[in-house]
Amino acid sequence: MNKWRHSIKGRLLLLFVLLALGTTAVFLFGMQRLLHTGWQAYARPLVADYVDRLAAEIGSPPSAERARAISQRLPVAVRIEGPQVQLDTDEDKPRRRFGGDGSHRHRDPFDENSDASDWGLSRSTADGHQITFSLSAPPKSARPRIFGWATLGALLLMLTAAYASVWRLLRPLQAITAGVEAYGRGQFKVPIAVQRRDELGDLSQRINAMASSLQGMLDAKRALLLAMSHELRSPLTRARVNAELLDDSPERQALLRDMGEMRDLISTLLESERLANVGDGRDVHSALQAEATDLAQLARDTAATHEGPPVTLQLDNSIGPVSIDPTRVRLLLRNLLANARRHAPDASTPPTLYLQREADGQLALGLRDHGPGVPADVLPHLAEAFYRPDAARTRSSGGVGLGLHLCRLVAQAHGGQLRIRRADPGLDVAMVWAPLH
Repeated sequence: MNKWRHSIKGRLLLLFVLLALGTTAVFLFGMQRLLHTGWQAYARPLVADYVDRLAAEIGSPPSAERARAISQRLPVAVRIEGPQVQLDTDEDKPRRRFGGDGSHRHRDPFDENSDASDWGLSRSTADGHQITFSLSAPPKSARPRIFGWATLGALLLMLTAAYASVWRLLRPLQAITAGVEAYGRGQFKVPIAVQRRDELGDLSQRINAMASSLQGMLDAKRALLLAMSHELRSPLTRARVNAELLDDSPERQALLRDMGEMRDLISTLLESERLANVGDGRDVHSALQAEATDLAQLARDTAATHEGPPVTLQLDNSIGPVSIDPTRVRLLLRNLLANARRHAPDASTPPTLYLQREADGQLALGLRDHGPGVPADVLPHLAEAFYRPDAARTRSSGGVGLGLHLCRLVAQAHGGQLRIRRADPGLDVAMVWAPLH
């Protein structure tokens, strides 16, 4: 039901059907009222005169043979009720009776609100007989059933043609929807195909122009960010050298620590922009240096060089070498370990670094910690750049909100996604992808 309500094509088709039914009903009702009120005054005298002639032909007293002959010759039924003759010529045939009271009076076939006497379809003879005429139903062999089925088939054909026309009219919406979804993911390389020169075609061109403008602004922002990052490296390096020459003191250590954070931030920004280009489908080969790598061994080596509490390993050693960029994947693991160390330092259970094959055949390389976790409404925003939820991260805890963002870019560069979910307790973050062996 929700899908039907969401479909514009379905609703347009339903509107056409209702419009056709409404138009037909109004037309039939209007024509019926027009016929009943317009020509009855002219038809009644003619019908009454014809009935007089039929009654005279039957005679008085009524002749049953003549009544049957009239019934055979004309599509009428004759009922005679009286002291001498009792006859119903249509007794064994289906009759179109318009009265349901069981009396001898029949409803007029032209008007359901009038009876036989209104139209003069009943005659009384001098010898006390009542002759009533009514229309007989045609025999089944004479009923044009083929026209009923043909009408139904024509209606179905018109309905199918209407649906095909609506589908063809709104077909560009599929391309527009796919293009907008791609633009929403930051993929501006392939524009929306303009299929027709109508309003939907104009809409496609406007969306493409908007996407081109957005891509230009994003490229300008990236170029500015890369230029600033590169320019900041030189004075930062000189400042660090000068700080190293100072006497050892708490102030010197704090200065070196702050400069180290600035250096890491600049490196992270540069790496994020390189991987963002991979997400746009550009500069893939220069950004990723893929090679066959033993993931389990890479995870062990990264955990061994990790500074902090011990890490529990759950690695599937049956997974053979896969094609990845080991430098970027190692960066992802380090960020996950640093994130767990920063936000779950007092957990009684150490974090678990795991490598496993999912039910759908993809690989999952990730870390599950046992810290306080985050609220459910925060999960969709954790991988956004510079996002720092107050419940889980503060300035005093360190970090600038780029760790998980960089992890997501690494996963997307490898054709996968970064899966973030609550573990109760803690947080489970993993790179899920289908690698090339």
